[in-house]
Amino acid sequence: MSGLTTPVASAASGSRTTSIAIVGNAFHINGKPTYLGRSFRGNKIEGLLFTSRMVNAIIDDHNPETRGVWAYGDGPWNPERNTNEFIAALPSYRAHGLTSVSFNVQGGSPMGYGWHQPWHTSGYTPDGHLLPEYRARLLRVLDALDESGMVAVLGLFYIGATPALADEAALLRATDEVTDLVCEGGYTNVMIEVGNEIDLARWPYEIVKPARSHELVAHIQTRSKARLKTASGWLLVSTSFAGRGDLPRRLLQTADYVLFHGNGLATPAEVHARATSIRATAGYAGQPLLINEDDHYDFDRPQNNMMAAIEEYCGWGFFDYRQIREPFEYGYQSLPVDWTIDSPRKKGFFGLLAEATGSAPP
Repeated sequence: MSGLTTPVASAASGSRTTSIAIVGNAFHINGKPTYLGRSFRGNKIEGLLFTSRMVNAIIDDHNPETRGVWAYGDGPWNPERNTNEFIAALPSYRAHGLTSVSFNVQGGSPMGYGWHQPWHTSGYTPDGHLLPEYRARLLRVLDALDESGMVAVLGLFYIGATPALADEAALLRATDEVTDLVCEGGYTNVMIEVGNEIDLARWPYEIVKPARSHELVAHIQTRSKARLKTASGWLLVSTSFAGRGDLPRRLLQTADYVLFHGNGLATPAEVHARATSIRATAGYAGQPLLINEDDHYDFDRPQNNMMAAIEEYCGWGFFDYRQIREPFEYGYQSLPVDWTIDSPRKKGFFGLLAEATGSAPP
C-alpha cells in the first residue's frame, strides 16, 4: 500500500482493567470466556459478545445550519453533555449484561436513515487528522469503558460523514492516528471496525471497498503488533457489511472477527441463512461472528433476530433510532440522545439480554 507512515513507539500508561481476546470462535474478557458457563434456552452464551450501536457517543455537529436541530428540551446541543451522559449510563448497560458498545469517530446518521446528511459530524479534518476535541472525548469513553469492564467496537469511517476525507492518503493518516492513539494509551479493550457497511456502492475510497478491504485490516494489525498487552499483541480488526453477498476471501483470511448487519435481514430465518452462508464462504477461518447492528426487535416473542443470532452462536447488536413521532427517550442513535434505558424498546432489549446472559440488574 502507498502512503503508509511509520508507527511511533508505544508510550502506554499503566495497566488497564479490561482486555479483549479471541480464542477460536469465542470472545474472552480478562482471560476468560464471556458469560462463563452460561446457556440460554438450550443455546450456548459463553463466549458471545453483545453490543449496542451507540454510534454518536463522541460526535459534535460543526454545521451551524443543522446544529440547532439537536437541541435538548432544556438547552442547546452540547457534545460534552452528550458524552458525559453516555458515560454515566455505562454501569447500567453492563449490569444488564452488555459487554460492548459500537461507536464511530465519524458518527452515524442522527436521523437513523437517510441519503441526505448535511450535518458535519466527522471527527477528522479533510486531510485526516483527528480533531483535538474528538480525541479528548474518545479517550474519556475508552477509559470509562475500560473501568466498566466493557469493550469498544470502535469504527473509523462512515459513508455519510461530512466533511469528507480528501483522498486515500487522508484516510490512511486518520487510520494511523487512531491506531497510534489506542496503542499509546495501552487500551486493551478495543476492537476496530474499519468501515461501516463497506459494500455500499457510494463509498468513495477504493481501499475501503470489499476488493481491497483486507489491506486496511492487515495494516492496522501490523501497525499495532507488539504494542498492546493482549493475547494477540495487536488490535483485533474487522470491517462490516450491509448486504447478503459473499464476503471477500482475502478479508475472511485476514480479519480477526466477522462483522455483518442484520438491518436487511427481515426474519429470524434470514439471520440463520446469513450466518450459515458466511461460515460456508471460501476463506472463512472459524472466527467469531458478530451482528453489530440490527433494527429488528420483537423481544417479547420466542423468535426474533436476536434469538436467531444466539442460536447460530453469533453475537448481536441493538440498533435503536428515534422513529417518527417517538418521544425523546427512544433512539440511541438519534440526537439528542437519551442514554438511559427508559423506552419500551430499550427495556425490551436489555430485558432479554439480562435474561439470556444471566445478569441481575438492580
